[in-house]
Amino acid sequence: MLRYLGYGSLDAFVNDVLPANILSDRKLKVEPDNGLSETQLLARLRAIASKNKVMRSYIGAGYYGTKTPAVIARNILESPEWYTSYTPYQPEISQGRLESLINFQTVAADLTGLPIANASVLDEATAASEAMTMSLASLPVSRQKRPNKTFFVDSNVHPQTIAALSSRAEGFGIGVKIGDALDLASVEKLGQDLVGVLVQYPATDGSINDYSNLSELVHRLGALLSVATDLLALTMLKPPGEFGADIAFGNSQRFGVPMGYGGPHAAFFATSDSGKRKMPGRLIGVSKDRLGDKAYRLSLQTREQHIRREKATSNICTAQALLANMSAMYAVYHGPKGLKKIAERVYGLAQILGEGLLRMGFEVNPGNKSSGANFDTVVVKVKDAKGLAAKFVEWYEINVRVLDSRRVAVSVDETITQQDMQDIFAAFSIRPDHPANLPKAFKRSSKYLEHPTFNSYHSEAEMLRYLHHLQSKDLSLANSMIPLGSCTMKLNSTTEMIPISWPEFNSLHPFAPLEQAQGYKQLTTELEADLADITGFDAVSLQPNSGAQGEFAGLRVIRAYLNSIGQGHRDVCIIPQSAHGTNPASASMAGMRVVTVKCDPKDGNLDILDLEAKAGKYKDTLGAFMVTYPSTYGVFEPGVKKACKIIHAHGGQVYMDGANMNAQIGLCSPGEIGADVCHLNLHKTFCIPHGGGGPGVGPIGVKGHLAPFLPGHPLVKTGGEQAIAPISAAPWGSASILPISWSYIKMMGSRGLTHATKITLLNANYMASRLAPHYKVLYTNNNSRCAHEFILDLRGFKESAGIEAIDIAKRLQDYGFHAPTMSWPVNGTLMVEPTESENLQELDRFCDALISIRKEIAAVESGEQPREGNVLKNSPHTQKDLLTDEWSRSYGRNQAAFPLAYLKDRKFWPTVTRVDDSFGDLNLFCSCIPVGTIE
Repeated sequence: MLRYLGYGSLDAFVNDVLPANILSDRKLKVEPDNGLSETQLLARLRAIASKNKVMRSYIGAGYYGTKTPAVIARNILESPEWYTSYTPYQPEISQGRLESLINFQTVAADLTGLPIANASVLDEATAASEAMTMSLASLPVSRQKRPNKTFFVDSNVHPQTIAALSSRAEGFGIGVKIGDALDLASVEKLGQDLVGVLVQYPATDGSINDYSNLSELVHRLGALLSVATDLLALTMLKPPGEFGADIAFGNSQRFGVPMGYGGPHAAFFATSDSGKRKMPGRLIGVSKDRLGDKAYRLSLQTREQHIRREKATSNICTAQALLANMSAMYAVYHGPKGLKKIAERVYGLAQILGEGLLRMGFEVNPGNKSSGANFDTVVVKVKDAKGLAAKFVEWYEINVRVLDSRRVAVSVDETITQQDMQDIFAAFSIRPDHPANLPKAFKRSSKYLEHPTFNSYHSEAEMLRYLHHLQSKDLSLANSMIPLGSCTMKLNSTTEMIPISWPEFNSLHPFAPLEQAQGYKQLTTELEADLADITGFDAVSLQPNSGAQGEFAGLRVIRAYLNSIGQGHRDVCIIPQSAHGTNPASASMAGMRVVTVKCDPKDGNLDILDLEAKAGKYKDTLGAFMVTYPSTYGVFEPGVKKACKIIHAHGGQVYMDGANMNAQIGLCSPGEIGADVCHLNLHKTFCIPHGGGGPGVGPIGVKGHLAPFLPGHPLVKTGGEQAIAPISAAPWGSASILPISWSYIKMMGSRGLTHATKITLLNANYMASRLAPHYKVLYTNNNSRCAHEFILDLRGFKESAGIEAIDIAKRLQDYGFHAPTMSWPVNGTLMVEPTESENLQELDRFCDALISIRKEIAAVESGEQPREGNVLKNSPHTQKDLLTDEWSRSYGRNQAAFPLAYLKDRKFWPTVTRVDDSFGDLNLFCSCIPVGTIE
């Protein structure tokens, strides 16, 4: 590749890519320098994992023991066909995941009794924040602008949820009032200031309350009722939609996903029909393809923040697709009867526990305002709650929850055995003998999960075949490279993935005592230190569980710091027009006013003069500047250091979007460039797989002056001494997947990480040079070099051949490839990022495909092929499409299916032809539908 580009060494090439004032001679301190072997890595990680003490945790509060069916663990969680695929923006090669996510949406909709559910959000606390801002957006504009708008939260909501709400509320000017939602007078008193009400059902203490009267009151006041709930409980309880809830959400973790010290887990989010266009996150819908067959696709407001930018009420970009698929398949495997059987057992054991403690003389469920009904949690009044909890640990290695000095809570889950119950009672010195029944008023009468999907695959053989049937429809890294610009679809090595299945990592409750999580403490401390070194910062928080959450966290930290030095009025955030759409959305959510700065249309660089002018204009209110480096246009901007100095000179802080960090490691760093805070995408640069649209991790690194404000947590000590409120539900966010990034760094070592960056740059420039004779490469530096990605300008083909970017994207599917990022950041283009993982053979195979497609475009330009009905316009081609009895097209079947020789040996077949997007939005179906509905 170096010879092809005309260089004698890798370092000489790098010198032409990075500006001289950016290239650093600082050596990384990551140890070991040469990296660990796979065998050494697993041995070291085993030693760290052994420091975690896996006890029986009956703490509850949204996290419960669960049994992951082995067929799901092996064939989804541990399967690269499921965990390496990309977000299903190209539906024709994503039908398996899309069908599975439709199953997830159906589970959420059926069990909550609400008609529309999305394909997951990040966690329960984030979902609560989304419910609050959605409630605000649903109000008339006049009420949105009221100075005292208030979101009422019942005090019996999970504490981590209440804490996270304050982070989001501040940016929107919402006051959060904590109180008793069953005291209707306190809610009614808010009148027109009421934004909405949030309750937990069952509550954090396990109690089940009737919220029908509350619902009527909230609606009479013109606001929305949100209900945080539990899917397993809803198999028995009257669903929120039946007592008037407008929004229902919660954690689907107990549907087969290990606790994992807090995540990742898929939160579900359901709403009434009137809320479907305001609902955050991704929504999977049913449409039809070119042949009229049923086809799934992303619907409606997908990635709405990229369109609405600073006007968006949500910055969600990723979801929790892999975990949503696990939970969906848990429901498919058990079916409605199996799920209810599990729930009835959990409920019955909780009643046994409560009855037994009553007989001993304990006061059980004190203050419970309902009929005394509890689903899975029993609260017990004791003399010394902390002392009793310590005895549970010492005598029986059991964790229970301390609510206050006089109350402990025990939460029952599906993993509990007879011996577990005996041990719990032994700690209280009593044994049970009979259960109680759920009060009739709370019993569910409506049916759920009646679709055949949830009633067909209850044996391992049936389930295995269903899972493999779905995965065969999806293109993943197991099939080919996925060359997405700005998304870094790189190798997720098997050795990195192995530890996530170890119980020492995936079985800990996030609120277990810290002394039981010393392995996690060592791993997170080492990972934070390595990330701080790589980025040139002083401290790191691992809490944000997505890149967009990292953006929000970083801006909240900046605002907290500015406020601490008497500069809280600084609320302007300057953002380049080339920025990710999540940047302005995050700034708006943090309560900042967005000011856009221009980019040079010729080279894509920041317009420094415009930046200086904007910084000067807002010098008294400038709070932050958000910049992506290398830029979103795929170049290392030579003026970035000057830009940072301009911002600092005018009183602002510099936020760097680290989405493109894989082009910096070992060659430069955000801290040296001049950034004060930067988020990293561990699911991009540091090898956590995309999982078909999530999970992700978005930690932030900060300079020392911002470290005191890193996010904290109400139940576990994290963050700085002046910590902002939590960004995520769990103290360390998606903790169970952090071993992946830790392992990557330790196996690469400082030398390997730096070399990988150089290869990333080399691969991109090699491909750009190969394709330059055939396509216009939009942005390069003065040496005609790009960074780690490059943009192919396809806009001229619309006039010359009637061919658009989407036609080339769909035609690539016939060649066995996922399309690069389409029409972003420049409309009518493809942005290509090869990463360092791919070898020369795969790079050439992709280039050959694009060169072949260029010849197909030339055939249209010359008139050899028609402008309509040609091979590109009809792409992709399925087997059904090609096996028709009659063929009257201007191209042959062989040209459609096998345009290059390698395809005859290695062909990935799309399972549907081009999907009709307009039909899907006009005829919205977002759950499993009866056969024959789509016509």
